[in-house]
Parts: sequence; structure tokens; C-alpha cells
Amino acid sequence: MSIANWVAEQVDVSRDWTKKLLADVTGEEWTFQPAPGIQHVLWLCGHLAVSEHLLVVTRALGGEPPDAKFAEHFAIGKPVSAAGDHSYPLAHAVIAQMDATHAKALAAIRGASDAKLAEPCFGKDGVIHPHYKTVYGAIAHCARHESFHAGQIAMLRRLQGKAFLR
Repeated sequence: MSIANWVAEQVDVSRDWTKKLLADVTGEEWTFQPAPGIQHVLWLCGHLAVSEHLLVVTRALGGEPPDAKFAEHFAIGKPVSAAGDHSYPLAHAVIAQMDATHAKALAAIRGASDAKLAEPCFGKDGVIHPHYKTVYGAIAHCARHESFHAGQIAMLRRLQGKAFLR
């Protein structure tokens, strides 16, 4: 298996776990917040879509930036607005964006050469990022990032009385 296919598989396995966690989320469960300002499942899904696009498609592989109108709903660095205080896209639209971004990212990863994967990859400020140094590292970080947020989704599920999943 090529390095590109291996790292694409890691990104895909992480997304598969997230999708299993989302399979039975319905209605207001999407925007449940255990406390004001805390992420909800809908925000986390939008954030994962934007982050995967930015990290893999844009930053690592030199593609176009994510859709700014969609991304503005999922900005990091500030408290997350409650659903009643913000006009978030509907859950099915966020999931559709996640799916489209993921397919684009996987295709781009699988098309990357070993030489491309070994190139340096810079953060948004133009310097080497603290979590990765190379294109390969940025893509691998995408899988870790997804797993981190899948854990948050799992916790939000449990707080709402949903069953533990394996």
C-alpha cells in the first residue's frame, strides 16, 4: 500500500467513526449544549468539514479555500452560539458538506506522490505548524483532529442519554 493510500485510509477510518456516532442524532440533539458557549454536534460537524478542507485540500495540497459563507458559521476561537442565537445551516446541509469535502480530500490525498507528502506544510501564519511539519504530517493530523472531535460528539451523545457505541 502506498503512503498516500495508507494515510487516506486513516482519515477515512476516523470519518467512519464520526458518521457512526451521528447515525441516530435527530432534531434538537444536533444543537444540544451542556452549557452556554460549548460546542454542539452540528457545530462540530461543520467545523470538521471546514477543517478537513482547509487542512488537507487547501494547506497541504494547494487547492482552493473552503467556502467562506459556510465556514463563517464554524469559526474557532470564540464561544459557540446556541441554535436560537445563530442561523446555522440545517443538519442535512452540514452532513452533505462533510461528505463532499471528505470525498474531495480523499481523492486529493490518494493522488499525492511520496515527494509531495514529504514537502513542508505551513500553518495559516506561514510558519511550520506545532502539530505537523510536512504535507504527510498535516494529513495525519487531520485524522487525529477528527478523532478528537468524535470523542466530543460521543460525550454529547452520552449526556443526552444515548447508548455507548463501539
